[in-house]
Amino acid sequence: MRARGPGAGLEWTGRPAQPHAASAEPGARGPAGGGGPGAAHAAPRSGPAGGPREGGGPRGPAPAGAAAAAVAAAAAAAGASPPPARRLRRLRGSAPMRDLLRETRLSPLDMVSPVFVQEGLSARAEVDSMPGVYRVPVSEAAAEAGGALAAGVPAVMVFGIPSSKDDEGSQAYDDGGVAQSAISAIRAAHGDRIAIMSDVCLCQYTSTGHCGVVRGGAVDNDASVELLARTAVSQARAGADVVSPSAMMDGQVAAIRAALDREGLGGVAIMSHSAKHRSSMYAPFRDAADCAPRFGDRRTYQVPYSNAREAMAEVAADVAEGVDIVMIKPALAYLDLVAESRRRFGVPVAAYSVSGEYSLVSAAARLGWVDGERVMLEMLTSMRRAGADIIVTYFAKAAARALAARGGGAGDAP
Repeated sequence: MRARGPGAGLEWTGRPAQPHAASAEPGARGPAGGGGPGAAHAAPRSGPAGGPREGGGPRGPAPAGAAAAAVAAAAAAAGASPPPARRLRRLRGSAPMRDLLRETRLSPLDMVSPVFVQEGLSARAEVDSMPGVYRVPVSEAAAEAGGALAAGVPAVMVFGIPSSKDDEGSQAYDDGGVAQSAISAIRAAHGDRIAIMSDVCLCQYTSTGHCGVVRGGAVDNDASVELLARTAVSQARAGADVVSPSAMMDGQVAAIRAALDREGLGGVAIMSHSAKHRSSMYAPFRDAADCAPRFGDRRTYQVPYSNAREAMAEVAADVAEGVDIVMIKPALAYLDLVAESRRRFGVPVAAYSVSGEYSLVSAAARLGWVDGERVMLEMLTSMRRAGADIIVTYFAKAAARALAARGGGAGDAP
């Protein structure tokens, strides 16, 4: 009789694997030890499980473990591999059982949908390297956010793309700037039914494309922090619930927290891009937001992807400065850091599934190489499994629709 074994698609034939038979009992000895595979099973066992009890006296009924050991010993003696005592496949036999025992659940309520708003744009324009993602004019910002809300996604993150740039990134902290205008429009249209997050950085606004102001050929950390704090205050006044500094300047969280509190905006939360790594996965975003550095790169302020301890030090610094939510960015290749942040710190953890992750899956799906929807759900579920409370993702609306089609869960996709 052939029984299904624990490996998917494999058959258990009852044929023994000798090392397995030899190790069926902890005390078993192989031929080198002077006994056959079943030798140890034939020896009497002391103690309550298998032999005379210490001090003598009658034995009670043999525990179930002893019976299982006897079956295993008999099978080994007969030259057959014992059946597995625990069959995990019993719990996977039907869709209801798989759903009942699902350990990690993915929901649109965990997601934030980025919104690119471009000043001076007359109509929405698809990002070439991010199929299905659009830059929208200020006049369509509320509708774009409404699309996320209608899909079941409760939050958006606003990225502004100005029509003019300068060395100081002055449009970033202009109360009439593109991000501020978009935030105000979204708030007016949707009220408190949507959570509005805003990116706090200078890279889209500076003529250099760097995340801070450049002085003497290098990014000036402290001068940049002052401007980031002004930007956060301006966005909070426009209606942002959460400001999200992504510039990776030392001390940016403390400066922003102090500025918000000073201006009577203490109820606005900070979600810092705490460990933002120097990654090649940002390339499509830089196309979308027109924010590639005009010279050099960002290795002096973004975390090397090789340095886990340094990443945790960045997260710890933000926690010490009063951050409300920490973020690991990118997500997919950094799940170890998401998990470690969850283990170490008592604050919510976000993962940013960045543009490169989106574009890789989208391109492969368009070529028919992968099932894009299933890969998307698998990726996002892995981020939740690692410990992310929040996922910022360009897949947010598509994932929400896919989950709704499965009755609100990932169904059998995993």
